[in-house]
Amino acid sequence: MDPAGFCTQARVLIVAGKGGVGKTTVTAALARMAAQAGLTTLIVEVEGKSGLGSAFGRATPLSYEEVTLAPGGGPDGAADVRARTLTPDDALIEYLRDHGMKRVSKRLTSSGAIDVVATAVPGIKDILVLGKVKSLERSNNADLIILDAPAAGHAVTFLMSAHGLLDAVRVGPIRSQAQDVIELLTDPARCQVLLVTLPEETPVNEVVETAYKLEDRVGVSLAGVVVNGLYPEVPGLDADPGDVADAGALREAAAFRQARQNLQAEQVARLAEALPLPQLHLPFLFTTEVGPAEVDVLARAMAESITKLPDPAVHA
Repeated sequence: MDPAGFCTQARVLIVAGKGGVGKTTVTAALARMAAQAGLTTLIVEVEGKSGLGSAFGRATPLSYEEVTLAPGGGPDGAADVRARTLTPDDALIEYLRDHGMKRVSKRLTSSGAIDVVATAVPGIKDILVLGKVKSLERSNNADLIILDAPAAGHAVTFLMSAHGLLDAVRVGPIRSQAQDVIELLTDPARCQVLLVTLPEETPVNEVVETAYKLEDRVGVSLAGVVVNGLYPEVPGLDADPGDVADAGALREAAAFRQARQNLQAEQVARLAEALPLPQLHLPFLFTTEVGPAEVDVLARAMAESITKLPDPAVHA
């Protein structure tokens, strides 16, 4: 499979995973890879606290207004990477404004009425955001929309919101919105989820649990699972350094690295057995800051990992 083929399996890719597994970094790398494959890409973040902007060298946080993080063109012929943040308040203002109620929308949000409504109708905030994602998907203004979802625990609740509203609301525009969102989430040609984990026991356990919840409760299709932070294999770790200076420290370092390699190999194999999904492997970056250069490294690694996947057409 090639990167363009992977990124065009669905128009919306939702990136989900436990907090701390590098979900936002994976989102940035995925967007950059898609753009390098010629696909205009729109990143949508929903929590407003991620480092997406800085990953592309942007000093200021993202806002509701769409911005270009990485312009297309240049020697590599890449397409644009754009991004925006979605919040329930802003989505509500836009919805009401588009329906001729601009003055009412400002009063509702400034008075905090949306929080009152959210308490009375659980899931309304999530459906406002997902409804906007649905509108963006329908507008066809990007080849691929990547949604940087909340952390795993909230992600299931977030994506389940439409089902909950169908039970709570029998008629009206909210129910129609919920139905439209469910149609988006359950159509594999329009929307899929890409899971992210680390090669460690607890993250692997959680990503497996999240995968089955998403399939069973939400009905969304899974595009695969990204195993992030893999230490590159280092040959010769069992070689004896001899009587060189600091031989003891070298042996300890080699033993630590070997143990790490064995642990991650065990967890990758366990993940493959528990979750029969395509795996994409990304290397551990020995840095505390992730910027454009690091995103490009991960984008290339992701593209290489995708090329090793079997072509679905061959097995159809």
